[in-house]
Amino acid sequence: MVLMVDGVVLETSADGFLRDARQWDQKVAEELARSCGIELCPAHWEILLFIRDYYFQFQHLPNARMFASAIRKKLGEDKAGSRYLQKLFPDGPLKYACKLAGLPKPPTCL
Repeated sequence: MVLMVDGVVLETSADGFLRDARQWDQKVAEELARSCGIELCPAHWEILLFIRDYYFQFQHLPNARMFASAIRKKLGEDKAGSRYLQKLFPDGPLKYACKLAGLPKPPTCL
């Protein structure tokens, strides 16, 4: 699959995840979000930037429990709650946070 952003063709997996996380930027995130029916707001950006930092710091993606725990430590209890995350990413917080952040599909996601 491919994604076109500003005339640049970006390779994606069959599920729409970027093949190269280094090609990610704000416009790419917005286009990925649009393709998922999500309009990004500051709360989304906070989670997207958080998961990118986590991924590049630890060189892996967390499972859902680790994701919530890491958010709790860094951003606070209220932002780690499943209701909060589900409101931002209704079809799966970890999966869609990673997708919109230009990261690989988490191995624990279907």
